[in-house]
Amino acid sequence: KKTMANQSAVTEFLLLGFSEVRELQILHFMVFLVLYLAALLGNLLIISAIVLDHRLHSPMYFFLMNLSILDLGAVSITLPKSMANSLLDTRQISYSGCLSQVFLLLFFASTDFALLTIMAYDRYVAICHPLHYGTMMNRRACVRMVALAGSCGILYSTLNTGNTFGLSFCGGHNVDQFFCEILQLLKLACADSYLRESGIIVFSVCLVLMCFGLIVVSYVQIFKTVLRMPSEQGRHKAFSTCLPHLIVISLFLFPGIFAYLKPISTSASALDLVASILYSVVPPMLNPIIYSVRNKEIKAALWRMVKWRLF
Repeated sequence: KKTMANQSAVTEFLLLGFSEVRELQILHFMVFLVLYLAALLGNLLIISAIVLDHRLHSPMYFFLMNLSILDLGAVSITLPKSMANSLLDTRQISYSGCLSQVFLLLFFASTDFALLTIMAYDRYVAICHPLHYGTMMNRRACVRMVALAGSCGILYSTLNTGNTFGLSFCGGHNVDQFFCEILQLLKLACADSYLRESGIIVFSVCLVLMCFGLIVVSYVQIFKTVLRMPSEQGRHKAFSTCLPHLIVISLFLFPGIFAYLKPISTSASALDLVASILYSVVPPMLNPIIYSVRNKEIKAALWRMVKWRLF
């Protein structure tokens, strides 16, 4: 009865406040605003360039456009609420708002990783089976792959969110993070309820390992094929199309693994905060830069788009 009373008493959560000092709250707002606008601008430019330029209507860029849409969604779930709280000098987020944050973040993150796995397969087919690329990666197949990634993301986030918010919260309502993060919510759960979540954690680890395994297998085959290429120019071109993808996977995966596998601290720590920013804010902001810096086709498309808008 006591745990049920505690659970029903939680109608809102309090997110991590960066400071009590008004000037520092405004500074936090400005820093997050710059990060958010950078992520917004970069991803919108990539999406616009791919949609408007017919030269980029290929599977690789179709997947990249979807990745940018997901990154845009993920960064829009966390930063605006945190900025609004700093501006209004509050820490509150409603129970339904917290639930929505968890659901959408899990959806965007899991679909993102599924899409990165599909992009590894796309590179594998392009490099290892170039003659069959047109038939294996036709428009219908690409749309189905993205739809499958999205469906898996919805299923995963529904199971995980339902399981988390089905727990009894006995540890108060202070979330030691600037957004509603599952790890921090689990710290508030009753001891007997926490065991329920362990099954979902094991399931999550298995899914991550499966996707990571598929990416590794794809790249082992890619590197074998590339190293057998007689032309040095051909090898360089093949590696240059894979390098941005590998950097993006590393940026997405390693900070997340670090955040979720390190020992859970009892109170808010600077390390928790840095880890969460590294996996939730940095990838959406840097992905457009990583993909456009070494890609001549995207740079050319962006330049054509800018010239068309200006002149």
